[in-house]
Amino acid sequence: MTSRMIFLNLPVAELNRSKNFYEALGWKVNQEFSDDQAACIVIDDNICVMLLTRQFFTTFSKRQVAETTEKVGATYGLALTSVAEVDALAAAALAAGGTEEISEDKRSQEEQVGMYSRTFLDPDGHQWEPFWMDYAGQ
Repeated sequence: MTSRMIFLNLPVAELNRSKNFYEALGWKVNQEFSDDQAACIVIDDNICVMLLTRQFFTTFSKRQVAETTEKVGATYGLALTSVAEVDALAAAALAAGGTEEISEDKRSQEEQVGMYSRTFLDPDGHQWEPFWMDYAGQ
C-alpha cells in the first residue's frame, strides 16, 4: 500500500525568495517538480510544499487569492521530535527573514496540555507552527 502524502499549495510573490527561505530551513527543492512558476519543497517523505507564483496559483481556483501578509486563512502545524528541534526551526526561519508571532494566551493553553510551539511567518505571511507535544505525560 502506498502511504499518504500531503501537498500544501502556497501562493508566493517572489518564487526565488521563497525557495531560498525554505531551503534555509533545511528543506530541499525537488527539481523534478519545479519550474519558473512553481517549486516543490520537500519537508519529509510524506509532506511537500508547492510554492506557486501568485499568477499560477490563480489557475487553481475561481476564488480570489488571499493576501496572507494582511490576513490569516490557515496555519500549518508541524509536529517535531523535541523542544530543541522546534527552537532550531524557528531560529532558522528568523535568520532567513521570517518573523515570529508570539501569543501569550496560546502559549498558556499549550503549556496546560504539555505542548511547546513557536510561530513564524514566511516572507509571504504564511503562518507555520512547529510544535512538540509530551505524549508520555498524557
